[in-house]
Amino acid sequence: MPTVSLCMIVKNEEQHLARCLDSVADLVEEIVIVDTGSTDRTMEIASRYTSKVYLHPWRDDFSEARNDSFSRASMDYCMWMDADDVLEETEKDQFLRLKQTLPSDTDMVMMKYNTSFDEAGKPVFSYFRERWIRNCAQFRWIGPVHEVIPPKGKVIYCDIAVSHKKTGVGDPDRNLRIYRKMIAEGKILEPRHQYYYGRELYYHRQYEEAVSVLEQFLLSEEGWVENKIEACLVCANCYLELGQEQAALSTLLRSMSFDLPRAELCCEIGKYFLERGNIRNAIHWYETALNVPENENAGGFIQPDCYDYIPLLQLCVCYDRLGDRQKAREYNERAGACKPYSQAYLYNKRYFDSLQSV
Repeated sequence: MPTVSLCMIVKNEEQHLARCLDSVADLVEEIVIVDTGSTDRTMEIASRYTSKVYLHPWRDDFSEARNDSFSRASMDYCMWMDADDVLEETEKDQFLRLKQTLPSDTDMVMMKYNTSFDEAGKPVFSYFRERWIRNCAQFRWIGPVHEVIPPKGKVIYCDIAVSHKKTGVGDPDRNLRIYRKMIAEGKILEPRHQYYYGRELYYHRQYEEAVSVLEQFLLSEEGWVENKIEACLVCANCYLELGQEQAALSTLLRSMSFDLPRAELCCEIGKYFLERGNIRNAIHWYETALNVPENENAGGFIQPDCYDYIPLLQLCVCYDRLGDRQKAREYNERAGACKPYSQAYLYNKRYFDSLQSV
């Protein structure tokens, strides 16, 4: 059975660290924690779980710090988590089964990463990340920010999920600051980092610069298809903020030049038409979203609600605006079957019930 080293980099995580380690400590053979400059009780807490706690000077480079943690691991596989991640109790049996059944020639295990949740705790945003990586020098992190280990060798996918449960506000400017520093130092951003830099600019409402960066990325022959598709969505949102509605729609439709439609993009196109009163076109795109298969293994960002709940709820709105209350109610009930606790579904249900009682 393979052995696993949990490798973490931390800084000022006294609020989260024990929760994270409690969730996984009994499932791994070794814990390695690299601290990049804590001024709180982080190192004290880490020392309760492992003697392998080290200091690493922070140089605005996540890969450098993560590679330091990997270099200190001694087990068969390195597993990374952030301090505000947890492995839920429901995942632990599957985690242990994976250790018992993992083929010996596996180089990398991709696990789900759930990063956003609805009011019932159901994931609404997830994607696959490299989570177990064979402990050898050929597998190392690259990129100062939004770091990654490029997949190679034998890669397997599993449904085990790590959940990102951040509380409180971090440093919202950190990533943008790192990218700005890279550019100031004369470094050329490779396509993947162009995409992430454009996203950071969008989050900081620097829409014109974001459009410039993202359009350059989209025109490049290089870059991952999933990043191209997501870039179309981000770039379209920038155009909307700049009041360029036709450019926004064109960019959303442009996403389909890279691959088959994604439900996330279909929902955005449906929303575009719905907000402009073009109900028939909105219906077409929401129905298209319902018929798009969810392909988690493509590796892109997945919003599961875009494949059922959101288009069903929006089709309810569309048919209600067309005056077809029966069909609207049917779609609302289908949305409720997905999320019976949804406040939007329950509000619509009360609305339709009130119409029947008149």
